[in-house]
Amino acid sequence: MESVESSSRRAPAVGRGEKMRAAVLEATITELTTTGYAALTVEGVAQRAGVHKTTIYRNWKDSDGLVADALTSHFATDIPIPDTGTVEGDLLILARSLVATMTTQAGRALLTTVLSDAVRIPRLAEVKDALFDDRFRRAEPVVTRAIERGELPADTDPAVLLETLAAPIYFRLVFTGGPVDEATADRAVHVALAAAHARALPSV
Repeated sequence: MESVESSSRRAPAVGRGEKMRAAVLEATITELTTTGYAALTVEGVAQRAGVHKTTIYRNWKDSDGLVADALTSHFATDIPIPDTGTVEGDLLILARSLVATMTTQAGRALLTTVLSDAVRIPRLAEVKDALFDDRFRRAEPVVTRAIERGELPADTDPAVLLETLAAPIYFRLVFTGGPVDEATADRAVHVALAAAHARALPSV
C-alpha cells in the first residue's frame, strides 16, 4: 500500500521535452532544499517531478549531473551590473540582489549543496565557482568606476571590498539564521564602504 507521504510528493505526469526537463530540474531544487544533497535520490526527484526514474537516467548520467544542471539553470541569467553614478547606489543594488537571490528556494538549495561534501565533486565544484566567483568578477567594475570617480581610495582592492560586502549576508544565511532582508543588505554596504574609506581593508 502506498504511503501518504509518498503519494503527497508525487506530481502529475508531465510528458516529455522541455516541460519534462523543467519539472525535473524544479523537483531537484525542491529535493535539495527539503532533504539536502546527501539524501537526494533520483527516485525522489522522479516521484516529485511526476516522471519515471528511467526518464531521468536517459537525460542525465547521474544525480550529480542532475544537481549541477538544476543549479546552473536557476542561476544562469546574468545579473545586470548597476551604474547609478555613485558607488553606494551601485553596491546597494548588488547587495539587495544578492539577498533576493539567496533567500529563494533555489538560493537555499545552492547553499545546502556547496556547504556539503558535494563541493569535492569536480562537476559541482565547477558550478560553485561559476555561480560565486564569476559574479564577483563581473561586479568588480562597480568598484573600479568608483575609484576612477574618486569615491574610493585609489588602492582599494575590488575583490576584497565585494567580499567584505557579501560576508555579513552569508554569515546570517549560513550561521546565525537571522533575518536576511534589504536592511541586512544596506548595513553590509555601509560597513564595506566605511571600512574602505578608513583604509581598514587589504589594498592592492
